[in-house]
Amino acid sequence: MASGLRSFLLLGVGLILAGALVLILGWSRYTLPGPLTEPRTVIVPRGAGVAEIARQLWRSGIIAEPYSFQFGTRVDDTATRLRSGEYAFTPGVSPRDVAATLAAGRSVVRRVTLAEGLTTAQMVALLGAAEGLEGDIGDLPGEGEFLPETYFYSWGDARRQVVSRGRRAMSELLAELWAKRAPDLPLRTPAEAVTLASIVEKETSIAEERPRVAAVFINRLRAGMRLQADPTVVYGITQGRGALERPISRADLETPHRWNTYVITGLPPTPIANPGRASLEAVMRPATSDELYFVADGSGRHVFARTLAEHNRNVARLREFERQRAEEIR
Repeated sequence: MASGLRSFLLLGVGLILAGALVLILGWSRYTLPGPLTEPRTVIVPRGAGVAEIARQLWRSGIIAEPYSFQFGTRVDDTATRLRSGEYAFTPGVSPRDVAATLAAGRSVVRRVTLAEGLTTAQMVALLGAAEGLEGDIGDLPGEGEFLPETYFYSWGDARRQVVSRGRRAMSELLAELWAKRAPDLPLRTPAEAVTLASIVEKETSIAEERPRVAAVFINRLRAGMRLQADPTVVYGITQGRGALERPISRADLETPHRWNTYVITGLPPTPIANPGRASLEAVMRPATSDELYFVADGSGRHVFARTLAEHNRNVARLREFERQRAEEIR
């Protein structure tokens, strides 16, 4: 009888020691460095449970086996807090640090840059191609309703969320700048300011030129002169779907359409692109100037003029520069 009890007790102690050894081994595997030898990114799908996540991490070579991860996350009380998303891990990361990263939601931050001067169609194409964004665009923003910017997102974010952020950012910026605009601008509404800013955006990429280019257009509006901006003609031809793959022609300048500012007086009916902050600021507070003309100088910049005679001389110099460059190329 005593012998049987002793055997039973020894078996119980053995089982306890074996269980403790398993726990110690499992915890050790959970807390010690893992097998990863090079940086790796893993995407944890929405709705995945701890067992599925553990198997995915194991198949990706981030943890040595899935069971200690399941055990450790339950001990750590992180098993129910693991989040979906895209995660980057460094060599040797321990399963415990992996779990902490997933529980904290420290996912990879992606970015998509929507540059100033892009049309809405071009921006939509970029958002459609952005890896990791999901779903459709939703309601298409109007031209000029989206603020060009670098937008950060995580894997699985919705495209329509980015669109919503861009529209909200433009609305807030426009309200801010309109409240600080110069007095007596020939612009009746913030929407007209966006339209003019989009023309400035397409006319020059030189930051210090923008207030001066804006001043030329403001002066022409005040004087009742046509804006005569080539980018508006191009927009009428392409409808913002892309670049005009040929030089603009005299026939283009003379073809009537709603955006042809060589034909219409005043602003076109819509913006021709999505302007950035700098162009909006230039239109709201243009340079102090009585200039009415500008033309490219061949170097990427522009020369400005107060009179048509002066402007014609600047145009003649540009044509001579272009003729000489063409001869050099030949």
